[in-house]
Parts: sequence; C-alpha cells; structure tokens
Amino acid sequence: MRRPRSLSDAGQAFPIYVTVVAGLLFLAFAFLAVGQAATNRNGAQTAADAAALAAALDTRDQIAGEWVENVLDPAKWQDILDGKGADLDGCGRAAQLAAQNDATADCRPVYELPLGYTVDVETDKAVGDSIVPGTENLHAKATATAVIEPLCTFELPEEDAGEGLLPVLTCEDDREWTLDPDDLTDLPKPEDLFDVHLADL
Repeated sequence: MRRPRSLSDAGQAFPIYVTVVAGLLFLAFAFLAVGQAATNRNGAQTAADAAALAAALDTRDQIAGEWVENVLDPAKWQDILDGKGADLDGCGRAAQLAAQNDATADCRPVYELPLGYTVDVETDKAVGDSIVPGTENLHAKATATAVIEPLCTFELPEEDAGEGLLPVLTCEDDREWTLDPDDLTDLPKPEDLFDVHLADL
C-alpha cells in the first residue's frame, strides 16, 4: 500500500525545513555578535573622544589662567597663546574620563603645534560569548586626538602709544576685547581664547 503523496512530500521537506531554520538561527546569532562588537567599538570610540577632549580642556584652562596672570605684560601673550612652555599634564584627566566610560586609557601629549593629546583606549568589558570564536576575550580599542588652537590675534601697541596700553584682542567671529588695565573685570574666558576639538593627525 502506497503512502499518500502529501505525507511523503512532507517527510522529504522536513529535513530541508530544519536545515533552513538552523541556518537562519546561525545568521541571527552571527548578526548579534557583529552588533555586540559594533556596540563595543562605538563605546570605545566615545571613551577615546571624551578622554582626549578632557585632557585638552584641562590644559586649555591652565594656559588661559597663565594668560590672565600675565595680562598686563602683552609681550608674553603670543608665546602663551601658542602654548609655548605649557605643561601638558592633562593625561590624568584623560584617565578619569576613560574610567567613567568603562575603559582604560593610554594618553600621550602632542607637542607640535597645535598642542593636544592622543589617547588610545581599550574597553574594560569584552564583547562576550557568541558563536564567533574568541569574542569572549575580545576588547574593543579606539584612538582619538584633541588639539588646542588659539582663537585670538592682536597687535602690540607702538612704543610711543602710551605706557600700560593693552592690545585689542580680536577673536572668533571678529569679536573684539578692549582691555582696560585699570579695570580687568571683563576678561575673555578660556573658551573665548581657545578652541578645543577632535582632529586627525
């Protein structure tokens, strides 16, 4: 007695169905593993960006503070704004920001102009278990560089222009700061004097 044709076809199709479902599940887990890796990579890049910017901002504030201390001696302004002799000790701040983003930072100053910092980070957490071999111990890595660039220019007054006269600072968007040596309550802030941004070096 022959089995009904529909039952025979169903029996032959079942192994194919199992194979297709297994393949789809494999692809789903593979895409999940790729997604986990991408998430870790994005987290690492965020940590690197934040750490490099934090280090640069810390140094920017120090340089701006030095300018304020020497505001009555405009002969020193250019060297200060160019960061000459600046202490590039912001890597401690980079390490703090990296730790806040669950990463470990390797920070190094950039002494060429513009000054800045390059930070390499590695995430503390691994990608985790997946169908891709080795991901359980894989840590995402990323690199970022942040630089400090002066935003203001000035011209030293002529020798006969009057003792104590301070130069006019022309900063971003043509904003001018006319400084009165007898009233220094309205001075540019660090963000007025310097731009800190990520850069490709």
